[in-house]
Amino acid sequence: MQLKAINQITGQIQLITGLHIGAGNEEVHIGGIDNGVIKHPHTQQPYIPGSSLKGKMRSLLEWRAGLVGFTDGDPVKIEHLAKLPDAQKQHAEIIIRLFGNAGDAKNNADKVAELGITRLSFWDCGLHTDWLKKIDKNNWLYTEAKSENIIDRIRGTAEHPRQTERVPADAIFDFKLGMKILADHEHAFIDTVLAGLKLLELDGIGGSGSRGYGKIKFTHLQLNGEDLQARLDAVEPFKAA
Repeated sequence: MQLKAINQITGQIQLITGLHIGAGNEEVHIGGIDNGVIKHPHTQQPYIPGSSLKGKMRSLLEWRAGLVGFTDGDPVKIEHLAKLPDAQKQHAEIIIRLFGNAGDAKNNADKVAELGITRLSFWDCGLHTDWLKKIDKNNWLYTEAKSENIIDRIRGTAEHPRQTERVPADAIFDFKLGMKILADHEHAFIDTVLAGLKLLELDGIGGSGSRGYGKIKFTHLQLNGEDLQARLDAVEPFKAA
């Protein structure tokens, strides 16, 4: 097994709706934001962690492949392969090659050696330079505070008001993804990657997706400097091959 290439997938992520990816700060100040977004500690600019993209994309691909019922909700790993039907096993092995093995590799050394290292490397996505210039020019804020509450079904009154911080719609982030190639046939894995990106567009990222948060669009997508956007736009992830 030899590293033959590292393909670079680049582009931009445009927010169609407000995005909330939490910072994990549970401290609440009176009159302040209850749920803050993750920000760079020096610039205070929000960003999209690569781990958020990777985890959501892997999850959606595993749901699409019908793997979740065989894994009891865990990420698919080498230990699951033995009990998978052939159709699901093929998808599972591609996902493990791309995203890595989620389980203990010590008891499956031969299979680990066969599947190899994790192929995909997700970068954190910072705000795009042109968008930052637009923010400065218009004196806009990086984030917005969205008020939410629970409606009492009997009285029709609002209860438990809270404020959730979001990156507003139309914000643009830089996107970058590295893809290692260890064999010539692995260039075809780009089809699975594109399906994953399309699933992210159809579903969303971050928290509160069922309430309309985190809807995104990938734009200006390129593979090693060559146009990839047309291929992504044409992807139908649920169409049988």
